[in-house]
Amino acid sequence: MSVSTSRAPSLVDPQTFRDAMALLAAPLTVVTTVDDAGRRWGFTASSVTSASLEPPLVLVSVARTSSCHSAITSGRDFVVNVLGGKHREVAARFATSGVDRFADGDFLTWPGSHLPYLPGANALLRCATVGLTPAGDHDLVLGGIAEVQLGDPEAPPLLWFRRGYHTSVGL
Repeated sequence: MSVSTSRAPSLVDPQTFRDAMALLAAPLTVVTTVDDAGRRWGFTASSVTSASLEPPLVLVSVARTSSCHSAITSGRDFVVNVLGGKHREVAARFATSGVDRFADGDFLTWPGSHLPYLPGANALLRCATVGLTPAGDHDLVLGGIAEVQLGDPEAPPLLWFRRGYHTSVGL
């Protein structure tokens, strides 16, 4: 069954939904790309998930109000930087509006591309955009995995839980 998100009934108010989702621990990423002029763009995202193993695909949700929306939805490729516990400052910076998110110089350029990536991330996924689907006030960007770099397998993840950064949720 297919349901159009533009006609889906609203059964709860957005704040109640947001409160419920705050109880769902989510890994944090920074999604990066470049626009046609070569400018770097990136945002902190907790709504990133695997979509398929064959072929390998990821799904990234980006708000239409995001300053990065146009760059990520019109671009050909992007990088999902999976953050570790040591990246709280990076996550906070890339979630902040009106700042130069790349000013600290901690992102390098992926070899053979113009895409920015974070050395030392728990994992890096270089993706080619293969689809775009509207979903309410967001767009879902589907990326085919072109390359993967794995970081330290023992590094703790950075999680978003109860509206804060955590490296575990006390489980």
